Amino acid sequence: MSIKNIRLEVMQFLENKVEQFVEEYLIPVDAIWQPSDFLPNSEQPTFFEEVKELRELAKDLPYDFWVAMVGDTITEEALPTYESWLMDVEGVDNLERNGWSKWVRQWTGEENRHGDVLNKYLYLSGRVNMREVEVTTQHLINDGFDIGTGRDPYKNFVYTSFQELATYISHNRVSQLAKSYGDLKLSKMCRMIAGDEMRHHLAYSEFVNQIFKVDPSEMMLAFNYMMKQKITMPAHFLRESGQKISSAFENFSNSAQRIGVYTANDYVDIMQKLIEKWEIDKITGLTDEAEKARDYLMKLPNRMAKISERLIVPEDSFVFKWVEPAIIG
Repeated sequence: MSIKNIRLEVMQFLENKVEQFVEEYLIPVDAIWQPSDFLPNSEQPTFFEEVKELRELAKDLPYDFWVAMVGDTITEEALPTYESWLMDVEGVDNLERNGWSKWVRQWTGEENRHGDVLNKYLYLSGRVNMREVEVTTQHLINDGFDIGTGRDPYKNFVYTSFQELATYISHNRVSQLAKSYGDLKLSKMCRMIAGDEMRHHLAYSEFVNQIFKVDPSEMMLAFNYMMKQKITMPAHFLRESGQKISSAFENFSNSAQRIGVYTANDYVDIMQKLIEKWEIDKITGLTDEAEKARDYLMKLPNRMAKISERLIVPEDSFVFKWVEPAIIG
């Protein structure tokens, strides 16, 4: 049997558990928070007072904070790309409306709220150039992304396990920073987003855990492949108006690293957490090739940590069109 057919067979086997995964890791629409829960209520006469308070609190937040917020928002708003990518994974049959496609749709429904609430907050804050943000968002959706997984569900679930934990860290750190500057409402909003991301991480990492039980060698090779080529962030094609594809990503990453929202050390920590979560050192019944992959994976965090120690982040902030100093100052 071909590798592709084995993967399809495993995905069909796991599909029997999808209803259980939905119940355990996703929240019904009527029970989950919505963006309007954290934003000024436009139906109330107090709306303008609430907006004024939001804008006053926003004035104290530093430049790199706004760059990180904008980057996070744009990443969340590029959701159409992520849904179409997941729907094309082997074993996720959009036309059949099977269990996996149900998972992807409901996951998308939860994720959609993140970009919605962040976008509205940015608009009300008066701190960013919303047209430039909107142009970048449209570019990012138009440009798509290439994360090196192809249609392979094993590689895709490694990617989502990693990426959901990375977004948890980013939103949680933004929440902590907002709190330190006295913006408790923004802090709570980002903390709730982070909570969603952690649930989603737990789900995708459990999918990988289940695959390790039935197809350990191929799952090990897929994990090794993704770590070897390095995880590409969803917004790696980020660009501002009039710029070339991917030209803004490094400067956005520098801002996030400078303010401590997401750092090279976090990347290494996530890798180590996944190795521990999947108990890579204890998996048995591996082929010789998979054993070599395991050995490589076990040593990789230390190697990456040494590389991250040599990383130099520019001290000065890059001036983005999204967040102009004149608007902040």
